[in-house]
Amino acid sequence: MILIFAVDNNWNIGYDGDMLFKISEDLKRFRRLTEGNIIIMGRKTFESLPDKRALPNRINIVITRDKEYSASDVIVINSLEELFPLLEKLNHDNEMNNFVIGGGNIAQQLISYCHKAYITKVFKTFEVADTLIPNLDLDDDWKIVNESEVYSQDDLFYKYVDYIRIK
Repeated sequence: MILIFAVDNNWNIGYDGDMLFKISEDLKRFRRLTEGNIIIMGRKTFESLPDKRALPNRINIVITRDKEYSASDVIVINSLEELFPLLEKLNHDNEMNNFVIGGGNIAQQLISYCHKAYITKVFKTFEVADTLIPNLDLDDDWKIVNESEVYSQDDLFYKYVDYIRIK
C-alpha cells in the first residue's frame, strides 16, 4: 500500500472534513499517480470529494462502520478485516497499486501496511486543523528516497517528498 497526502509543517491534512489547501499541480500529480489503481478512504474523505462522487478511472473503496452506507460507483466495506481479502481479489488479475488517500484515522490504521509514501510538504503551519497523519520524518521505519525542488502556488511553497519503509 502507498500513502498519498499533502501535509503542512505539522503533518496536518484537513479541517472540518476538507483539505487545508488545494494546489492545482499537486491535484494533477495525485490524479496521474492514482488513475488506473485502487484508492482507499474513509467515509468522511469520500463525502469531501467533489459532488460526493467516486473519483473516475480508479477503484474507489470506502471504509465505514455504518453498515447501511451506500454510494454510487464505490465499494463500501465496514472493517479493515474486509479490506485485505478484497484487495487480494481485485489485484488477482491486474496488479494495481493500492493508495491510502484519507483521512487521518484510516492512514493511522493502515500505515503499518504501507511500503511507500508520496507526501506533498507545504511549508506553512495552519493554525486551524483537526486531522493529521503520522510524521514520517520522526519515524525510523521510513526513509526519504526522493525530494523535488520547491514549487509555489499563490502564497504556498511546497515540495514532493517520496518515502519508503525500511523496517
